[in-house]
Amino acid sequence: MKNILIALTFSLAAAQAASNAPFDVKITGHGQPMILIPGLASSGETWDSTVARYKDRYECHVFTLAGFAGVPALPVVDQPMLERARDQIAAYIRERKLVKPVIVGHSLGGFLALGIAAKYPDLPGRLIIVDAYPSLPAIFQPDITPEQAKAQAAMTRQYMSGPSNEEATRAQIRMMVTKDSDFERIASWGKASDHGAVTDAMVEMYGSDLRDAIAAIHSPTLVLATWIAYKDYTTREKTEANARLEYAKLKGADIRFSDTSRHFIMYDEPEWFFQQIEGFLK
Repeated sequence: MKNILIALTFSLAAAQAASNAPFDVKITGHGQPMILIPGLASSGETWDSTVARYKDRYECHVFTLAGFAGVPALPVVDQPMLERARDQIAAYIRERKLVKPVIVGHSLGGFLALGIAAKYPDLPGRLIIVDAYPSLPAIFQPDITPEQAKAQAAMTRQYMSGPSNEEATRAQIRMMVTKDSDFERIASWGKASDHGAVTDAMVEMYGSDLRDAIAAIHSPTLVLATWIAYKDYTTREKTEANARLEYAKLKGADIRFSDTSRHFIMYDEPEWFFQQIEGFLK
């Protein structure tokens, strides 16, 4: 009976710890460590093809953030969600003694990667930022001030806190990827995500501005970017010019644009995606 009670207590403690975990991590492969962070409401499965490609050369630590794609959301605390994720991923790197990991981030994950490298410049080796920017609204409004961004973020919260509009959400996701099968996969992650966590993350990212903070980064940085999904609203030249303004204070940032891929480059243009990464990692 005593053994049963001990086992039950251990199981309950483990379940509680898991429910308060800041993220889920899956580790695959061997070699130099590589951290892979997916985007808003996305699963670590975003990186399945990347892991398959590099698991024989890299130890891949694939994250899914709390509240996204079925991972339980964290209790509300005073620290903003993305700041907490940034600090806890940095703590994970230190606790695991991962020496100069390559950090790869897509979209919101790229924003987090920049935040980690800016606050903890001693931790990362190389950075690979996939369609993400230091300031999300500045890619279309380069002269936006931090105060204006915060005001727009408040409006975003108001909009996202209203009645859910599945049709509008699916239309937004449809712009991000080309194949129907990829679209349905991404949409299923969104449906499995906690709406409050998604709202908090989106609002925080929209209202944050790392354009000055990235001056502290001294890791070699590759930025892979897209524009074709927004061709009705912008041009390649304008988008690239704005991107270079955004990264102006990150010395040596290598910015490369795809002319055919939508937001999920690893799905739309996998060979181009891997060619850029492999050339950079050499």
